[in-house]
Amino acid sequence: MSWVHICEWLGAALGLLGAYLLATHSRVSRWGWVAFLASNVAMIGFALGAGNYGLLLMQLGFLGSSGLGCYRAGLWPLKRTG
Repeated sequence: MSWVHICEWLGAALGLLGAYLLATHSRVSRWGWVAFLASNVAMIGFALGAGNYGLLLMQLGFLGSSGLGCYRAGLWPLKRTG
């Protein structure tokens, strides 16, 4: 199995995990943002390897929203104030 296929399947699995974690609306829900962030990175690798530039653009945008989700959930390495 090539690295492109590994990125594809890992990205899909982590994206589903993130969606389910957020949907539980429980104390572990915030970790869904980390799963989404990892999914975005994997899918960016897949998009680059497969030459899917529309998917690449979308995943770059999602990477930003996942980073914001991590920040707002208190998971970002920078200290959140206010």
